[in-house]
Parts: sequence; structure tokens; C-alpha cells
Amino acid sequence: MKIKALFLIFILSASAGLSVHAAESGNWGLSFQQNGSAPKGNATSEYLAKYDAVYVGSSNQNVIYLTFDAGFENGNMPPILDALKKHNATAAFFVVGNFIKDNPELTKRICDEGHIVGNHTFHHPDMSKLTDIDSFQKELSSLEELYKETTGKDMSRFYRPPCGKYSEDNLANAKKLGYRTVFWSLAYVDWMKDKQPSSEYAFSKLMPRIHPGAIVLLHSTSKTNADIMDELLTRWEQQGYKFGNLNDLFESRPSIAE
Repeated sequence: MKIKALFLIFILSASAGLSVHAAESGNWGLSFQQNGSAPKGNATSEYLAKYDAVYVGSSNQNVIYLTFDAGFENGNMPPILDALKKHNATAAFFVVGNFIKDNPELTKRICDEGHIVGNHTFHHPDMSKLTDIDSFQKELSSLEELYKETTGKDMSRFYRPPCGKYSEDNLANAKKLGYRTVFWSLAYVDWMKDKQPSSEYAFSKLMPRIHPGAIVLLHSTSKTNADIMDELLTRWEQQGYKFGNLNDLFESRPSIAE
């Protein structure tokens, strides 16, 4: 897919240590300077804070924020949910329209088990190309309505731009609509269904780069993630980390906009 190819470009750029300095628009990207420390994003925490957006939490707390992008279901969501339940970990799942349509009972399970369900837009478009707030709002509100019809509950007001493609106008529009934008500070190439990484590769990317305040992006469609989730959470706990949720992160906003 073209969208996934774009996402791959920025992940590989981040892995190579390339820093993207444009703040107002572009593909979200990271530059890791030192293992165990938060990477630099292509927009600062101060810049993002103006728009109720974040990419990392406090460096003073050994807390990890688990987030998953859920585009479709291929049998890997249930074991991921089982592992989260085992570790009493609350995660945020950013879903799209077809996920809710095709998996109403799974969507209800995510909600019923206390996880946050966030807005990843209805159609997963390049939101940076939507220049007017009406088109922007339709992508979010259509998903809100489907979620309410499916679960009977209102969707949490967290938003993640598809593929991390954003513009300053998008950030401003999300804030106007009452949404808080959530980027990430740790991810790896895990979404290609027919080219899943080995468990060893996944651990080699996720363990050294974990850091206090990490907002971790994983794809719930990944078989590798389903296979390693229990062990991954165990290893992070053994390193002294706890699992927080996005509500707590935003409530402690003064301590993260450093």
C-alpha cells in the first residue's frame, strides 16, 4: 500500500538516526540519540503542547504508555488483549471504520476491558491534505458515530493521524474539535502481514530503546506482537516500568512539556 510505504520511509529514517526538523507539517519522525532516553521528534513537546498534542511523557517517571493502531483484524487482537489483561495494563487502540464494522464484538471487548478507543479516522486518509475543518471533522465524526452505534458509548477524544502525516492546521483543527493528538516515541516495522519480523528482531528494537515516558506504537494486526506481548510486558516490568494510560499523561501535562 502507498500509505504503508510512506510510513516505512519515516520509520527507516528514524532508525537510521535521521532527524526531521520541520515542525509545522510532514511525516512524524524520530531521531534516537541514546538507548534508554527519549528520542527527538520532528516537533518539540513545547510546539505540540500548543495543540494539546504529545509524543512522549515525563522523563522522570518509569511509565510506559501502550498504544496500538488497529486497521484490520487477522486473529492477533485477542492474544494481545489477553496479555494486557494478565499484566493489568491499560492500552489505547486507535481504530478505523472498517475495523469497527468488521469486528463489532471485538470492539466491544476492547471497550469493556477498560482500554481507551481512540480515533484513527474513518477511511485512514492522508489528513495533511484536508485543508478545511469540515472535511477533517467528517473523518472523525463518522467514526465517532459508528463507535457509538456499536458500543453505545462515546469515543474517547484522542486522535492519531494516519501514518503520522500531519500539518499545523490539522493539529489546530483537532484541538478545536476537542481532540488530543497522540504521536509516539517508540515504534518498529511490524505491520507487514506477509513479512513479519522475528521475535528476536522485535526485542532488539523494543528493548534497548524503551525509555521513561515512552508512548509505544504497535500494530495489533502483527502476529509477532501477539506472540511476544506477554514476554515483552514482563521484560519491561522487570526493568522497573509500569503501564500508564493517556488520560493520566494529559492530566500531568505541565510535567511533560519540558
